[in-house]
Amino acid sequence: MADQYAQSDDRKPLTDIPVIRWEEPPEGPVLVLLDQTRLPVEEVELVCTDAPALVEAIRSLAVRGAPLLGIAGAYGVALAAVRGFDVNDAAAALEGARPTAVNLGVGVRRALSAHQGVLARGGGLPEAAGAALAAARQLHREDAEASARMARHGLALLDELMPGGGHRILTHCNTGSLVSGGEGTAFAVALAAHRAGRLRRLWVDETRPLLQGARLTAYEAARSGMAYTLLTDSAAGSLFAAGEVDAVLIGADRIAADGSVANKVGSYPLAVLARYHHVPFIVVAPVTTVDARTPDGASIEVEQRPGHEVTEVTAPQVPMAGTEAGGGILVAPLGTQAYNPAFDVTPPELVTAIVTEEGAVSPVTAEALAALCARSRQVTNS
Repeated sequence: MADQYAQSDDRKPLTDIPVIRWEEPPEGPVLVLLDQTRLPVEEVELVCTDAPALVEAIRSLAVRGAPLLGIAGAYGVALAAVRGFDVNDAAAALEGARPTAVNLGVGVRRALSAHQGVLARGGGLPEAAGAALAAARQLHREDAEASARMARHGLALLDELMPGGGHRILTHCNTGSLVSGGEGTAFAVALAAHRAGRLRRLWVDETRPLLQGARLTAYEAARSGMAYTLLTDSAAGSLFAAGEVDAVLIGADRIAADGSVANKVGSYPLAVLARYHHVPFIVVAPVTTVDARTPDGASIEVEQRPGHEVTEVTAPQVPMAGTEAGGGILVAPLGTQAYNPAFDVTPPELVTAIVTEEGAVSPVTAEALAALCARSRQVTNS
């Protein structure tokens, strides 16, 4: 069923806006998302009534960010189950919506496993649907808790690496509450530093091609009262050369077993710059982002986005009637081909530390990551 839009006249603080929520109106359960393609100009909610609508929201980046995609995937399975659609078909479509973000598949499989487990025990479809929804809600809660723990571990690491505070942090893409059940991953660490009075400046890469740093991270930083400055991606090198960056904090969409990190395209050049200038390059992500089934960086499937995201600029609040492709304004000659990978991969030797809710890994090795994931499983199962 087609998505519907609903807009509130109330302007709320960012932390009060539900990025994702389950609702049960009289006409049937729905999944309500904050449409991130409309930010920062409009705070508009997108209502999904079935899995295909959610798949489209994921592909269009209306809902995005590794942890939040896991939550959305789990809720999508529950939505199909509660509304009586084919759960296996919904799960397959959701898991394939974005290939690089491993959390999406983790969330889908978790809700699907809960659903199948009830059926295997002889339970009925309503009970199985309830189990899928309970699994999604539990994942949502766990992610919020993980976010808070990552912030604490990350701030402790920053203070260890740079005693005295006054941190000048460079971040890339968007890793705050818009991508999480809590306050995010890398951004949550910067926010913790801000609240502790130890953040001097947050440097925000605009992050091509969809400007998620400019549109979303700057939006979150402004709402949080942080001292921040936006820069073009290509200007980061000059900041490093001027000695204006104390640490780089990024998130991750998939971390391979060897510690290779797939994140928004442009992350790898930052890692190279950071190594040359002796600046810590820190990745912040939940344990669910570590994919033991992916042995190394070369095995990570990198999503290729449409070329029009590079050759056009779209103003989300201005309808562009009669346009094709992305509906934006051309900034390159018509017919220009564009290379537009959504992510790049940073090898582990360029990563100073990976911070998770279970603590930090440094140096980053396959053995250290495996041990951390094993500890996480023990905590979960205890």
